[in-house]
Amino acid sequence: MIKKNQIMRIYGTNYKQMTTELLEKSALCELIPKHNSTIGIKPNLVTASPAEFGATTHPEIVAAIIEYLQKHGFSDIVIAEGSWVGDRTADAFKYCGYEELADHYGVELFDTQKDSSSVVDCGDGFKLNICDITKRIDFLINVPVLKGHCQTRMTCALKNMKGLIPNSEKRRFHTIGLHEPIAYLQQAIRQDFIVVDHICGDLDFEEGGNPITKNCIMVSRDPVLVDSLACSILGLKPQAVKYLMLAEALGTGSTNLDKASIIDIGGSSSVHDEYHQSILDVSYSTDEVDSCSACYASLTAALIRLEREGLLEKLPERISIGQGFIGKTGKLGIGKCTALFDYNIPGCPPDSDAIYESLKSYICDPSQHEYRSDFL
Repeated sequence: MIKKNQIMRIYGTNYKQMTTELLEKSALCELIPKHNSTIGIKPNLVTASPAEFGATTHPEIVAAIIEYLQKHGFSDIVIAEGSWVGDRTADAFKYCGYEELADHYGVELFDTQKDSSSVVDCGDGFKLNICDITKRIDFLINVPVLKGHCQTRMTCALKNMKGLIPNSEKRRFHTIGLHEPIAYLQQAIRQDFIVVDHICGDLDFEEGGNPITKNCIMVSRDPVLVDSLACSILGLKPQAVKYLMLAEALGTGSTNLDKASIIDIGGSSSVHDEYHQSILDVSYSTDEVDSCSACYASLTAALIRLEREGLLEKLPERISIGQGFIGKTGKLGIGKCTALFDYNIPGCPPDSDAIYESLKSYICDPSQHEYRSDFL
C-alpha cells in the first residue's frame, strides 16, 4: 500500500494501462474503508476543451479508475465537477468525453454548478461555502491536471478542489485572495487519493492552449507533497505558491521533498523538466485586483500574443482588471468589472481573441489614448 510520503509515477502513452498499473501497485482498494462507500472522482474540467489542449483531465485515466474500482467490487461511483465561472459544466462533460464515459460504465455525472451548498467552518473562524455533494462522498479520488496558472503560478491537487464549491464562492475566493481560501478548503474537503494527469498540461494557462507533452501519470496520498513536486517540475519552490505553505501549516500535508520517496514504476521522461512561464513576461502591463481566473487567463493569453509581436511594449496604459475596480473609473479596463472606464473591453469573462484585437487597435491608433511616459 502506498505510504503518505510516497509518490509513484509512470511514463508512456497507453494512459489507461498506465493508470491501472499505478492503482494496482499502490493498492488503492485497500485504502477504501468499506465496499458500500460512495466514491467520488473529481477530474479537472475547467472548460470545454479536449485533454490534448492541456487543460482538462484525460478521460482514459478516469476510465481506468472506474474499471479498477468496479473490478474490486465498488459500485457506488460519482464523477463530480464544476467548471470555472463563465463556462458550463454540462458542455465540458459532453465535449471532453465524460457523458460517453458515464454511460459506458453506468456511473453518475454530477454538475456542482447546479448543486445546493452549505457553510462549513474550516477552523480559525474561516468559513467556506461547500457543495453538498461532498456530504455524500465517503472516499474522494482527486484527478487534477498538472499545469500553470496565471495567478497562482501553478495548479494541481489542492486548487482542483475549487470545482466542489459554487460559482458564487469561486468569485469570493478572488475577492479575499486565492491562497488563504484554497488552503482552508482542504479542511472542508478531504481528498483521500490523488491521480495526477501530467500527460500534456499547459504550463502557462489553466485553460490550456500550449500543451507540453510529458506522458506521465502520478499517484499520491498527500496533496501538499504532490503539489510540491509539481512546483519543482515547473522550476518553482513551494514558497512561491503561498497556499502550499499555508496548507502545510494547517496540517494538510508536507512540502518536504527531501523526505519524500518518488518511485518510478515504468518508462522514463523524454522531456527535461525545465520550463519558463511566459506569464511572468507580461505581468508588468497589468493592474490586477481580485480578478477571476477565467478573465485574467484570457487577458494574459492576449498579452503574450502582443508581446511576441513586439506591440506590448508600446501599450501606453497599464490594463486594469478585477472585481476591485467595480464602480470605479479609469483609462483602460478589461471585463464587466471595469465597465465605467474610458476604454473598456466588455465580457464576463471576455474572449481572448476580442481582447487581443481591441488592445492591438488601442495600441496602433494614438487617437484612442494619450501616451503616458511613466508607464514603462
